[in-house]
Amino acid sequence: MFLPDYYEFCARVKTVAGHRALDRIPELLSSLGSSRPMIVTDRGVVGAGLIKLVNAAMKGSKAKIGALYDETPPDSEYTVVNSVAKLYRAKKCDSILAVGGGSVMDTAKGVNILASLGGSNIQDYEGAGAVRRKLKPLIAIPTTSGTGSEVTLVAVIADHKRKVKIPFTSYFLLPDIALLDSRMTKTLPPFLTAPTAMDALTHACEAYYCLAKNPLSDATAIAAIRLISANLLKVIKKPGDLQGRLDLANGAILAGMAFSNSMVGIVHNLGHATGGVCGVPHGVCMSLFLPYGLEYNLHKRAGEIGELLFPLAGPEVYAATPVKQRPEKTIEYIRGMNQDLHDATGGRHARFLKEIVDRDGRQLVPVEKLPEIARTAQGDGTKVYNPEDVSYDDALMVLEHAYEGKPLDRKRIKKG
Repeated sequence: MFLPDYYEFCARVKTVAGHRALDRIPELLSSLGSSRPMIVTDRGVVGAGLIKLVNAAMKGSKAKIGALYDETPPDSEYTVVNSVAKLYRAKKCDSILAVGGGSVMDTAKGVNILASLGGSNIQDYEGAGAVRRKLKPLIAIPTTSGTGSEVTLVAVIADHKRKVKIPFTSYFLLPDIALLDSRMTKTLPPFLTAPTAMDALTHACEAYYCLAKNPLSDATAIAAIRLISANLLKVIKKPGDLQGRLDLANGAILAGMAFSNSMVGIVHNLGHATGGVCGVPHGVCMSLFLPYGLEYNLHKRAGEIGELLFPLAGPEVYAATPVKQRPEKTIEYIRGMNQDLHDATGGRHARFLKEIVDRDGRQLVPVEKLPEIARTAQGDGTKVYNPEDVSYDDALMVLEHAYEGKPLDRKRIKKG
């Protein structure tokens, strides 16, 4: 097993979780010295009635909502961040309640940078280490069990003109509090529950075999995989299962802790590029690229990939599978999960790139875009932590196989 002789691990976000965790919001705001929070969310969250639950939790408290922004796009975008920061200042807010999925969380983190450090353009803070001091209070309330952004030090914000997703990285981007309430994911439909949870599963799997893995990220990754694998299909079939919803939320936050410390690799590398070039939702990219990422790294991480079978399939399957067959069995199991989710969502869960379509049935990833995606992936920093180098030719080869849904031809990998 690969383990480092030096590592760093940080998981300092306070987590409050339960079936009625929202009731703690007034107390938590008070503990942060806040009385006028801004809610950052999106139309889907508002339409599902989830902001009403937040408002109900604050009824009668001294804290009052200073502003509500509910037009966050599916991909956090830098002009939106700049605009929302202006609203924050104009309404004299003193904190943020981020209520939503990954895009909302990333937008809220970006807004918090400008609100706390000044400036009018979030692009001035691009990259790692540009944010160097504590920001204003931020409470993250996820409405999906996927990104783990409620406990990560990263925000990914799109620049649609350049067709790229820009990373912002700093320990000061960690929210002050992550609040998990099972009611906040209850209304998420199956076709969205599936890719968001597979996003979390990808975080945990990549965290377990990428170059910055360590004993603590391993522990959180394995716990996350077990919770997600055991509850995802169950919740898809029974959306109102609140305990299953809470278990998925716990799995997502554990996965967030894992990858925020051990980083990710080729799955996110190709996923960020595909999202930037073609506008594909992040979770969709993660679910279909995950088995390819495992295949691509198999020659360097067979032991670790084989160990993933235990939390994925359970002790009986793990024990019944010979050691040498466990890595391939792991990949087979994840492909089987994607097939099960495809079936359970009436075909809406995409298994490969060719199946990703918009509301009008048009393909989001035309085959002629694959070279552009491969080129874009070369500029994404996640490739640094992948066990095997990811060249343009390798990226294109993986994309071509993922387009048709064919298992990877591992003989074509240019091994570094």
